[in-house]
This record gives sequence, structure tokens and C-alpha cells, in this order.
Amino acid sequence: MAHTRWCHSLAGEEYARIYSWGNNPKRKGDHDAASPCKHIDLPQTIMEPILLKYASQHGFKCRMDTKFLSFEQDETGVTSTIEDIMTSTTYKIRSKYLMAADGARSHIVKQLGLELDAKLGGGVAIDVLVQADLSHLVKHRTGNLHWILQPDMEYPDFGMMGVARMVKPWNEWIFSLFPSIHATTIPQPTNEQYLARIKEFIGDDTPAEILMVSRWNINEIVAKEYSKGNVFCLGDAVHRHPPMNGLGSNTCIQDAYNLAWKLAHVLKSKASPRILDSYTLERQPVGLGIISRANDSFRNHRQIWSALAMLSPSLSDRKAAFAELSAEGAAGKKRRSELRKGIEHSAHEFHAIGIEMNQHYDSPAIFSSDELAPFEPQGLAAEDPVLYYTPNTFPGSRLPHAWLNKAVPNQSPISTIDLAGKGSWTIFTGIGGQAWKEAAKVVGSEIHIQVNAVSIGFRQDLEDIYGDWEKVRSVEEDGCILVRPDRFIAWRARSSGDEVERLRTVFESVLGRTTI
Repeated sequence: MAHTRWCHSLAGEEYARIYSWGNNPKRKGDHDAASPCKHIDLPQTIMEPILLKYASQHGFKCRMDTKFLSFEQDETGVTSTIEDIMTSTTYKIRSKYLMAADGARSHIVKQLGLELDAKLGGGVAIDVLVQADLSHLVKHRTGNLHWILQPDMEYPDFGMMGVARMVKPWNEWIFSLFPSIHATTIPQPTNEQYLARIKEFIGDDTPAEILMVSRWNINEIVAKEYSKGNVFCLGDAVHRHPPMNGLGSNTCIQDAYNLAWKLAHVLKSKASPRILDSYTLERQPVGLGIISRANDSFRNHRQIWSALAMLSPSLSDRKAAFAELSAEGAAGKKRRSELRKGIEHSAHEFHAIGIEMNQHYDSPAIFSSDELAPFEPQGLAAEDPVLYYTPNTFPGSRLPHAWLNKAVPNQSPISTIDLAGKGSWTIFTGIGGQAWKEAAKVVGSEIHIQVNAVSIGFRQDLEDIYGDWEKVRSVEEDGCILVRPDRFIAWRARSSGDEVERLRTVFESVLGRTTI
């Protein structure tokens, strides 16, 4: 995943490449400081079986060959009508809530009548899953994405250009074909025609076999509300966009992460159903930002396509313009400059840690009324919130990552992020903050919620080995930071005092409880 490439073919000339996904030596530290985790390219065909296996082994009923038909909801819950495709029989499932993660063609969103904010899309794209051993081509041409553009060749309307992405090393690949921008209709090619185009993209005589072909729309769509009544929609059902920036599955999983703990609290009578209103308030602005960013990244590629002479319908014009890239004189210099600027600007797609990490929630499930001023992005994130992430502890922000360890380091370092979550609330405090730990026990017992507490500092539970937590916590050593089960900050207290009463008040507010 170290690079993204632009080339004539996988076997042929490379026009340019850019470091990607935190691998630029000038930006690597930004990514290392933001998270204890590394990027991984995990195609959906590999990820979904992992999730299915985990769910089925942990008490969840997972049904294959099953189709959702419709639902009816009333004041007490939802009745779903389901079809068993193998037997052609239907049956009903009664539930308190219905979660709709049924994708970009969501029938549930349609039946629910959610209003969609849709902008003019970017047309269609065609994914061709190919089996071909390309190990000899990518050994010295490493890249997560290989953009293939051939301005000096005629191209079919269904495949003006393409992107190659590995699915399984090194013999299973997805080639995403983008139709001609000049085509008025997109034909239905045969597999032989697809294969001929794929072989042009490969660039040598490597044997190849088509396994599957699918079409998808380049959408820019977000639902204005994510729920109605007891039905909650998430994932591609409510935000639909191209895969630029790698924001697809990540955003879908974040929707589920946000909703799951709230539903669990409500179903266990630990929170008022009012807390579920915060789902749309928190996640819809994120979805809106994601679809805009992904589509902007797709549109930004047009500058590169133009510099590589791909946009003219005339082959002779494209050849002449393409030749300028290696020509002396003003025209060649200008075209090379345009290409370099386009490649550099693509950092907003391939190094956009800000769009990944700068989410900020503002809802009743966040307690910020005692803050001195409203939230404002700080540091580089204020200058470019797409490219840069500035960790902070303002309520509604992500819990920042910092490495911690024991005073006698007899274990591997642990991240603040790994101390939180896992279905529990977490309090972070420091020297002088023992009363917060006691308050966590008292209030947690009152409301029947697990509230973990950890003290960070010299000779505390864990030590701030690099001093990074002190730099980012923005509270005194005896203050506290309260983190929700989804690892977003619910509240912070700058110093100690009235710990039990303050913590009780915060939980009463964020859980939507009228009494404790």
C-alpha cells in the first residue's frame, strides 16, 4: 500500500507515483501519532467472511439465502417479513428495533421514506474481477492502486481508462473501468470484449480469466435523516459515494459503532430511548462530509487525466498532446507542470488523515455546556481539515492516541485507545485524581454501567512514557476525561472537586435519564 501509480499499462511505462496511506516519509509521523494501528487493504470479499465467522461464533444467528421483503412498525417495535430463498417460504421476525444495512439499493430506506439529498453523480463504473498471475509485474511496481491511461490508443466506450487493485496476492485483481466521458450510452460488452481491454491494461501476454463483472453508480447521495421511529439505517443505505479516500467500509463500520452501544444501553434500560436521537445528529454530518470528499477526490483526477491528454475524443489530438509530456519548449513544460500539480493535489485523497480522524460530534450524548468556548479546530486541522488531524480532548472529539506503559515496563506499551471502548465507559485522570476513580465506582454502581478508570502519570496505573498524553489532554493532572464506549469523548473536567455529583450530572444528561 506504499504507493499509488499512474501508468500506460501494468507492464509498461510509469508516468508518476505518489506515496499513499501514511507512507510518505514527510507525513508518516502524522499517521503514527494518530493511531496505534496501521492501514490494511482488506477487500470486502475477504472482510465479510471474517465478520460472519465472528458473529456466528458469538451467539448471533446469521442466515444465508435469505431476503428481506418488508416491515411494519408500531409503538412497541417492528415486524419484518423475510423470505427463505431456498424454500420460497416467508416468515416474520418481531424485534424492538430494525437496523437497515442493506446497501446502496436499500429497500428499507425506500419503504421508510427517508429523504435523500442527491447531487448529479459521476456516471457508472464497471468492476471486472480477474484471475491472472501478475507477480512478475508488481514486484518492482508496488502500489495499492494502479491508474491505467492510454491516450495514444483507441479505447472502447465502456473502458476509457481503468484502475487495477489487487484482491489476493498476486493472482486475483479488480480492474475498475471508467467509460468514455464522450459516450452518450454505455454498451453491454461481452466477456471477450472485457478481456481484450483488460489485456491491454496488463500490457503483456499474461493469461487472464474473468471471474465476475459488476456495475456500480458513482453517487453523491446522503440521507437527511438516518432513522424514523424504531428503524435505523446505516452504511451505504444512507451515504453513497465512490471509493476514493478509502472511506466506504470505514464509515459504515463507524455508523454501527456509534449506534450499537446506544442500542445496547437502551435495551438494558441503562439509557433513555432519547439517546437514539443522537445517532442522526452525530453521524449524518459525517456522512455528508464523506460523500463530498470522496466525490471531490474523484473530480480532482480530471486534472491528471487532462495533463495526460485523455480528455479529447480525437486520437490524433490525444497523441499530439501526449507527446508534449516529453517535448522541449513552453507547451511541454506547461503540461509536465500540470501533471505534477495534479499528482501533488491527490494528496487530499491519499494522505487525507484529517477526513479520517477529525470527526466531531455535537449532540445531547455529549456534555460540553461547561466548556469556556465552542469547539473550533486547532493547529493544522484549522488550516486544512482534510489533510491534517489535530488530536484534542474537547467533548465530541475522538480520544487521542498516546503510548503508555508501567513504571517497570514488563509489558508492551498500550495505547490510550485500547484502554477505552469494549462496551464500557472510561475515565482518564492523573496524580491527585483518585476521587474520580472512586466517583466512577459510585456512579457506575448507581446506574448499573461499567465505568473503568485509569490514572496516568508518575507512579500511577500507567506512565506517560513519551509525554504525549500530557501535551494533548488539556486538563489538569487531577482533572478527568470521560470516554464513551465508542471511544469518543463525552465530557472533561479541567480539575477535581465535587466528583460524584458532577459525574452523576453528566451521565444523567448524556444518557437522557431523568432520574438516577
